[in-house]
Order: sequence, then C-alpha cells, then structure tokens
Amino acid sequence: MLRQEVSIAGDGVQVAGELTLPERAVGVVVFAHGSGSSRFSPRNQYVASVLQQAGLGTLLMDLLTEMEAADRQKVFDIILLGQRLRYAKTWLGEQAETRELPLGYFGASTGAAAALVAAAQDPQGVRAVVSRGGRPDLAEDFLPLVSAPTLLLVGERDEVVLELNQKAAQLLRCPHEIVIIPNATHLFPEPGALEQVAQLARDWFLKYLTSTLEQTR
Repeated sequence: MLRQEVSIAGDGVQVAGELTLPERAVGVVVFAHGSGSSRFSPRNQYVASVLQQAGLGTLLMDLLTEMEAADRQKVFDIILLGQRLRYAKTWLGEQAETRELPLGYFGASTGAAAALVAAAQDPQGVRAVVSRGGRPDLAEDFLPLVSAPTLLLVGERDEVVLELNQKAAQLLRCPHEIVIIPNATHLFPEPGALEQVAQLARDWFLKYLTSTLEQTR
C-alpha cells in the first residue's frame, strides 16, 4: 500500500494532504472534513481505513492553511472549500497513479456542503458523494445541479441536522438516499455507529465507482 504526504496548490496557497493507495486500487475518495477538524480527524481516518481495505484509495486533505483556518469566515466559505476540492481533483488527474481512477467525495459536516458544491461545479469524473453528519443545506443553491449519486448518513438523535438533510434531499435531482443511523448523535460516538457509517460509505463508493470502472475498460 502506497502512503505519502502530498501538497496541493491552489489560490496561491499550498494545502497538505495524505494520499493512500492500495495495490490495484479501484477508485479514489477525497475527504473533506468539517469545521474545527483537519486531515488528522480520527473519525475520517477510521472511515478511510475501511475504504482502503476494500481497495479504494483515499486523499485526506486540509482545505485551508493553518492561517486561513483561524479565520471563521473562511471556515464557513463553502464556495472556497469546494474550490479546494476541485484543485485536489485536478491534482489527482495529473498523477500517474490516480489519473485513471474514478473519483468520489466524502464530506463531514461543512465538508459535505463543500463536496456537493465541488460535485455540482465540476461534475466530470465525480462518480459518488457521501455525507457524514453533513450540512448539505449550506450548498442549497447547488443541490439541483449535483449529478453524482449521493448518500446522506445522519444520526437518529442528531435531530436538527437530520431535518436539514431531509429538506436538502428534496432539492437533489441525482440518485440519492438518506440512511438514519439508529440512536446516533452528530459525531457517531455510540458503539457501532461509526462502523456502520464506514460500511455504508464503502458499499456506496464500491457500487458507483467500480461499476463505472468496469464500463470504461
């Protein structure tokens, strides 16, 4: 398994990332963390490990520099965050190891909104999106433009976010599904909750990334 620290340029800045590629990877998933988190988020690291075991590459990246992350306005600038994801997509398309791989986005909290914006603004090659406890409502104007199949994972006891996801789903025109994780709260700390999130995300990405890969061979 290839694991390397990478640097991705855009907007005149460099953001850090960690690219992990299993042998004979069948796709690659770019992770967008929520506000106040980073590429070292233990929850996203865990989900990434489950995807890697299934043959999916992962790119966990910081969407902002350390200086930018101290600016609350930038932390919630969904357009800027989505643009950083698009830079990552471009970067992956330039690397020999990843340029032929189908791509997906996995977003948590505000990162989910950024993933949906990126998928709407630059849909070419984006095969699937998964949101974990996400805020798709923050990308409201872009939701009808998303074409990639989208999975919304929400905790049953995360009541406000669940309602926001249900309303956002009504604006999606792509294939989509909401799965409510029983008894789970926003960060899925309950026993078995994050494991369920990881398994559902894995299955969604395998369904839509590998079927595309087979069709293009």
